[in-house]
Amino acid sequence: MRSILFIFLFFSLSLYAQQKNYSIIVHKPFDAALLDITQNYDRTISAIGFSNQNEHTTHQARTYSDPFEYLASVSGSYGTQMHLIQADNQANIILSKVAKLSRFNKAVALVKTPDDGYFVGGYTLDGELIIVRLDAKGEIVFNKMFGTKNYDRMSKLVLLSDGGVLAVGSSFTTRDNNDNMFETGLGVSDIFLTRFTKDGYKLWSKKFGTKYDDKGIDAAQAADGSIVVVSTTSYDNNTDATLMRITENGNKLWLKQYKSENLVTPKKLLRLRDNNFVVSLIEYNALQQEHIRLIKFDLYKNILLDKKIFTTYPSGLNDIKEFSDGTIMGVGYVKDAFNTDALAMLLDSNLAMLRQEHYGSENYDIFNAVVILNNSEAAVAGIHTDNNSQESNMWITKLQKDTSIVKVQYNSKSLYQKLCELFADEIKNKQITISSDLNIELLGPSLYFETGVYKLSQKQETFIHNFGKKLIPFLKQHDESVAQLQINGHTSSEWAKEEYTSRYLKNEKLSMQRAYSVFSSLFKAQDLQMQKWLSKIIVGSGFSSSKRKIYHEVEYKKLSRRVSFKIVTK
Repeated sequence: MRSILFIFLFFSLSLYAQQKNYSIIVHKPFDAALLDITQNYDRTISAIGFSNQNEHTTHQARTYSDPFEYLASVSGSYGTQMHLIQADNQANIILSKVAKLSRFNKAVALVKTPDDGYFVGGYTLDGELIIVRLDAKGEIVFNKMFGTKNYDRMSKLVLLSDGGVLAVGSSFTTRDNNDNMFETGLGVSDIFLTRFTKDGYKLWSKKFGTKYDDKGIDAAQAADGSIVVVSTTSYDNNTDATLMRITENGNKLWLKQYKSENLVTPKKLLRLRDNNFVVSLIEYNALQQEHIRLIKFDLYKNILLDKKIFTTYPSGLNDIKEFSDGTIMGVGYVKDAFNTDALAMLLDSNLAMLRQEHYGSENYDIFNAVVILNNSEAAVAGIHTDNNSQESNMWITKLQKDTSIVKVQYNSKSLYQKLCELFADEIKNKQITISSDLNIELLGPSLYFETGVYKLSQKQETFIHNFGKKLIPFLKQHDESVAQLQINGHTSSEWAKEEYTSRYLKNEKLSMQRAYSVFSSLFKAQDLQMQKWLSKIIVGSGFSSSKRKIYHEVEYKKLSRRVSFKIVTK
């Protein structure tokens, strides 16, 4: 497939995260997936989905004549449960939490709360809807199960301006005209909406729809507090997109069905910064091949833009989010005859495609949700399937605004800790010091220069050689985070009886010569391949006597005649 970046990642069950690209794949027994994602206030990211728990339990020997009684006895041992994953900026998993509710369930939506907790929306596998309130550590504050007496399914949980949430989904009809939840519709299924306060109190629960089969997909709140809902309407082998606007109290203002000659499935509704809306749809042609369709409309159901995006291969967008400049990031899938890859696409404010990128291996990969981060990167949640495997895995990755993958960024603190571990013996023997800003000073008495000398002594040469054997491979290993290796020469302030200008300039030349001697020794010790890499980051400079060692206003001249190293991070 054209323009595909193949990512071959191997992760252990201990949740090891690959370090070259920001891409985390979590392997669990049986199928698992991530369906929604958000950013936390500490800039970490959290994603929600499900995994299949396999807990072996010991049951007392007993003969069952009723198969349903037996199934009840083993319930909770095996099944699907909500799974929350939290990751830091170095692609490390810092929280992995399974809800373990009393009934098997799947999570479909994750909403951030003002206190850094979460609302999670989902449904039980036997047809009841769930909202779960979690604290910042993923612990359950409360959970509520709700719905009708029939089979219900949640599609989305939407954050509202009062801190509460709206559950969007569908419910099979009761075929009872006296059901007080009905606004309209007695089809096979209807749009099912329930509004909760921030404390989990249910304000109202209502059904909407046509006489056909209606399913709620997504919703967004307008600036005036009203709510726009997108749904599907199916009839006579056709599926159309339906838009509806309701008040804060759930009273219908209008409903508009967009009929199409082709099968259309809405996936995401987005409120834009200009207070208009965009709905992302998947449209199927006569050969049942899907392509992307985007409709922009206003609060009064007027169509402002209607764009179809045709790519080389069938594709669809599962989620869309807007950047501050009006461009839109869309994520989903693209597929050919052999495999399905995850798709990232950048659109301009007129919904025209600017660029796209495909991610995955030679099996089934898909992006389900995206969130725009504070630094204009995007975090994405989805599914990755290993080659030669039939089990799906949870997948988190980060993308740049241009749809390229983000490189893992190490912070200086982690590099500092690793450097201290690497040079623990040298630090213990008081040969070097390493400061938290990644400045390395050589301390040993045999490592200082004599007055006016820049050539390395045998002891200096030996130390620099051994020092470089550790430092250079370390820097190469952390290439993604290292911008420069500076080698800085220093001198004391003296130079016979020369006046200040001449003395400073002569010491500047001497300091550069000392830096060059160390530079040359390190560089010549590397093989050709390492030299070519090192040439991109290594810099030599002289500071003359500007950074001489002074204690209690007294210059320590011997300690000033030295070379230091500075690692600059990206």
